Amino acid sequence: MAAPLDRHLALVGFMGAGKTVLGAEVAAQLGRPFVDLDREIERASGQTISDLFIASGEPAFRVLEAEAARRELRRAEPAVIALGGGAVEGVMIVSELRERAVTVLLEIDPDEAWRRVGGSGRPLAADEPSFRALHERRAPVYRALADAVAQDVDDAVLAAGGVQVELGAVERLASGLSEGPVALVADARVAGIHGPVARLALGPQLAETHERPAGEEAKTIEAVERLWRALRLPRTGALVALGGGSVTDAAGFVAASYLRGIPWVSVPTTLLGQVDAGIGGKTGIDFPEGKNLVGAFHWPLRTVIDPELLATLPEEERANGMSEVVKTGLLAGQSLWELQEPELVRRCAAHKTAVCIRDPYEHGERKALNLGHTFAHALEAASDYRLPHGQAVALGLLAALRLSGLPTDVVDDVLAPQPAQVDADRAWAALGRDKKAANGRPRLVLLERPGEPRTDVELPEEEIRQALDSLIRD
Repeated sequence: MAAPLDRHLALVGFMGAGKTVLGAEVAAQLGRPFVDLDREIERASGQTISDLFIASGEPAFRVLEAEAARRELRRAEPAVIALGGGAVEGVMIVSELRERAVTVLLEIDPDEAWRRVGGSGRPLAADEPSFRALHERRAPVYRALADAVAQDVDDAVLAAGGVQVELGAVERLASGLSEGPVALVADARVAGIHGPVARLALGPQLAETHERPAGEEAKTIEAVERLWRALRLPRTGALVALGGGSVTDAAGFVAASYLRGIPWVSVPTTLLGQVDAGIGGKTGIDFPEGKNLVGAFHWPLRTVIDPELLATLPEEERANGMSEVVKTGLLAGQSLWELQEPELVRRCAAHKTAVCIRDPYEHGERKALNLGHTFAHALEAASDYRLPHGQAVALGLLAALRLSGLPTDVVDDVLAPQPAQVDADRAWAALGRDKKAANGRPRLVLLERPGEPRTDVELPEEEIRQALDSLIRD
């Protein structure tokens, strides 16, 4: 199966479900073309759908519809495609959707559907009893075909990226995997807490289990080499990374490089991983000279985010994750940190997914996700990665806001960062080796205002050094 990044997003559902309105909004979020199949048919034929129904009859219209759907689905550039309510009853369209699209269902109950379109002139919305019978007939067809169900734009965005945010999602971990063998990778603590559920969910497909070091130790070249050597998967296999951001970063890199690339599934178990690190296919490992200096972009086949897993999270890990929540809120211009945890996770995950789909290989706006991270990574490297990532990001956000000339109240109040105890010269050297630097000159992400990031900002070195030094304890 192709990664979600390379597939169309197809919206299906009964008449009146709002596929056209939501589809246009989702397409704008993803930076993709939007195709309303009914409008394309009308444009090509020069007739309205109603006129086509009357002139040719429904069977002939369905043939025309199937040809139009196949044409759009076979285009190389991924698009958001809203299909007519009856399109999914065609066998040809169903096979094309399964091969080329992530299919998302917009559900609507028959009462609301009739209220919206009954008597509107649509050929199949003239008689209420027939309308309701049609809804009853099609509902199970939609559900059987759909890869996901969406209530709003964020749900559809997540589905487009293969990201599932759902309580209890880890119990359905095998859904969507091919039939090949699976290797489960987790650190010892996570394997002890969540491993039994994951192993049960994977069932007979689980062929190997590998425990990794905890934290940044998982991202050393030595740890990665041990995993390369231990794996016995064929190219038809898949790797499942269960754990925090360090595990998904390292295991994703192993998946990108083992046998020149095998599919993988990201299952982040920390708040930091669920709102940021486990999403988007950016993988990497650390070196003493800098963080994530070696890595690859390798989009997961699926990202399974189960907020229930956060119930066992130590408070210090939750605090680390809140740094990425605040970062996301500053980039989005929304107070996401004020939401309840499941909704907080969903909204943050949707924001990152949309940015990564628009710029999957960080050539442009995805760089904004590094807000505060140039300073954070320098502090982490100078501490030999003993400084937790979340604490480093909180300090990095302070520096970014100060250099942006913006208040730091949110970071101070929500994260309360304390200066790091590291060698300032070593941190400065690491900052110069940051992967976003150009010709040894740091390039920063700053904010014009919340919701308006600026990337590739160059400032005088003395300003950047002063901002870095202000984060370090004397």
